[in-house]
Amino acid sequence: MAEPVQEELSALAAIFCGPDEWEVLSRSETDGTVFRILAKAEGFMDADIPLQLVFHLPVNYPSCLPGVVVNSEHLTRAQCLTVKEKLLEQAESLLSEPMVHELVLWIQQNLRHVLKQPETGSGSEKCTSTVSTTADDGLWITLLHLDHMRAKTKYVKTVEKWASDLRLTGRLMFMGKLILILLQGDRNNIKEYLILQKTSKVDVDSSGKKCKEKMISVLFETKVQTEHKRFLAFEVKEYSSLDELQKEFETAGLKKLFSEFVLGLVK
Repeated sequence: MAEPVQEELSALAAIFCGPDEWEVLSRSETDGTVFRILAKAEGFMDADIPLQLVFHLPVNYPSCLPGVVVNSEHLTRAQCLTVKEKLLEQAESLLSEPMVHELVLWIQQNLRHVLKQPETGSGSEKCTSTVSTTADDGLWITLLHLDHMRAKTKYVKTVEKWASDLRLTGRLMFMGKLILILLQGDRNNIKEYLILQKTSKVDVDSSGKKCKEKMISVLFETKVQTEHKRFLAFEVKEYSSLDELQKEFETAGLKKLFSEFVLGLVK
């Protein structure tokens, strides 16, 4: 990691030092750093709106744009995508220099004006393509394993909404206690889904309080090959037997991945 980026991360950790304001989600020499910032910005009627901003700094940042995911219980998904788009537009004017703190300050000062602008259908498409890179082009497929779902009805609706918003297809699969999520789509959209899954309060704990998903694992991810089926929609399916589940994978051209990654979960 370049020294200016290390200095920026240290500065951000010092600035956002309140409870839960700052969290590093992952660090990698190949994929860069992903971290979360909780901030408040002035919305309509002078009311403060809590924002969860997840930034992904690729290894060649700040020579390239950061990835951004915006989430807030007080905004619609379309509004979150509009905020993300405007942040990326602002980021383009700050290329080649550390910019995260400036972006947070900018949205804190301009959220009200951003929300006043009409939402357009092209907004989400534009913000997705802005952060995509040549290496990530094409269709990808990812399989996730969840340990449990306590608030199943709400959890399933949330997963369906995220998949729809991010234009992902695939399956949410239940077989006994086994829970799998198979996602197919743009790799950056899958990454954004994973960030939402790990940073949003999607379930409840044993006492019934809302909680984040901490028991999730990525079993595999790969670029879609010619033998892989193209899913046309995202569906929730329940299977009564292992054979039934196996047939789903075989039909999708994923027989080898099933034997390598799924069989071990049910033995």
